[in-house]
Amino acid sequence: MAVDTLGRPLRLILTPGQRGDAPIAPDLLEGLSPRRVLADKAYDSNALRALIAHIGAEAVIPCNLTRKQPIPYDFEAYKIRNTVERCFNKLKHFRRIATRFDRRAIHFLSFLQIAAAILWMR
Repeated sequence: MAVDTLGRPLRLILTPGQRGDAPIAPDLLEGLSPRRVLADKAYDSNALRALIAHIGAEAVIPCNLTRKQPIPYDFEAYKIRNTVERCFNKLKHFRRIATRFDRRAIHFLSFLQIAAAILWMR
């Protein structure tokens, strides 16, 4: 999920539970023009950092422990990365999302989009 600075969802992409989120990051950023991209260590890759630099944004991503040459990042800016986690929390207030009543992905994604629209209207 991509969110704005107020924690409102901008883009949702549903992936299988066993798949990592980092390969989907370029799809999340497509068409957006952020000043900064805040992400956790799982998104630390040279390809993603190059894409973020290409769109003219600053990558605020801490380095994975396996990286040999650490890349510095703005720690103060990274502190607000929890806005995406708070957005997930707001979405989970909808019981249908928290308990995953919908077994089909298309139905689940549809309700996620409805819930995201409700968050925008608040």
